[in-house]
Amino acid sequence: MGAGKTFRQGQILRLVTGQRIANQEDLRRRLAAQKMRVTQATLSRDLQELRLVKTHEGYKQASALPEESTSLPHLERALAEFLLDVRPAENLLVLKTPPSGAQPLAAAVDASKFTEVAGTIAGDDTVLIITPSRKTRESLQKKIEALVK
Repeated sequence: MGAGKTFRQGQILRLVTGQRIANQEDLRRRLAAQKMRVTQATLSRDLQELRLVKTHEGYKQASALPEESTSLPHLERALAEFLLDVRPAENLLVLKTPPSGAQPLAAAVDASKFTEVAGTIAGDDTVLIITPSRKTRESLQKKIEALVK
């Protein structure tokens, strides 16, 4: 099964953010397990384009390394500025904002890279955060509410 470059790079990002990948061969094997055959040269190019660097903890995005400490304060500012209400619904978390507040708040949630977040959707005054389960939604909700207090 051939995979497009964008999809392949998305899978690489998903793999390296979700688990420790020690080296290119380990990454190549994990991609092969997903029926994606990739040469070492292509994988090397992908890693460079994605700005992934090898650390003692595995691959990390170079741009994310210095910013990790600043992403949470960015979220705190966005929550303070835009969050009006938090409404849980099974594995979903709905964040209500004033008009035009959903996009910047969703961007701040995405930048925070919470492991509980499967994805976000932003409208004009509503952010929908999708989590894998009710338990992960509860965990995320507690984290967000703690940042607001």
